[in-house]
Amino acid sequence: MEPQLLHEVTGPVATVVIHHPARRNAMTTGMWRALPPLLDTLAADPAVRVLVLTGEGGTFCAGADVTELRQSPREAQELAVLAEEALAAFPKPTLAAVRGHCVGGGAQLAAACDLRFAEEGALFGVTPAKLGIVYPSSATRRLTALVGPATAKYLLFSGELIEAGRALRTGLVDEVLPAGALRARVEEFTGVLAARSGLTQAAAKEFADGRTDRDAYWAAQAGASGEAAEGVAAFLERREPRFAWTPDRATASAPE
Repeated sequence: MEPQLLHEVTGPVATVVIHHPARRNAMTTGMWRALPPLLDTLAADPAVRVLVLTGEGGTFCAGADVTELRQSPREAQELAVLAEEALAAFPKPTLAAVRGHCVGGGAQLAAACDLRFAEEGALFGVTPAKLGIVYPSSATRRLTALVGPATAKYLLFSGELIEAGRALRTGLVDEVLPAGALRARVEEFTGVLAARSGLTQAAAKEFADGRTDRDAYWAAQAGASGEAAEGVAAFLERREPRFAWTPDRATASAPE
């Protein structure tokens, strides 16, 4: 099978699979280019409440396909940044499910997700210093926000790989699961996310990512949505809430 991004929608969860097993799921220029329109399609699907990004088999992503970096390194990096930004701007919760190597462009994609769950044995690395590449400013800022300046510099300066336990301690990973338990935990947790208020999640995502110009927009959305009334009624009636709010296209616009 050719290198590609596979996807499926099961109930409220969309899963995107990085599929290039011959090169440990390295991203080709075609795959980088395909990710933003795929994300647009999934974002516009009202049935999708959560997005999971993972890799085929036992590897998340070994980064960009180095054979293509030789041909056009600037184009490859520009496409990677566009894909990363599209993933970060996805208007619904995103979760990277990581097994094996999550390196270079793979780490860039994982960091652009809202959450990262990893299986024991996963390895993380940010490796531009091994290739003499200037890591993009957007990716550097995102990594630094996750792990802090000291750990970001350690990863960027050295290109060394760190194991999942250390990634958890630094904040690069949110949960580490025993071997064989990742899939079940991701299914369980995405079920939790899908049951919560999409309004709360979308607003919280923008605020947590630093957007400061949409308070009035979110106040209007909250007032018109009926989400709070439904949440309170469900609590008092001891039932599961039926949250119905879905984002419009304005919700997905990126911070200035």
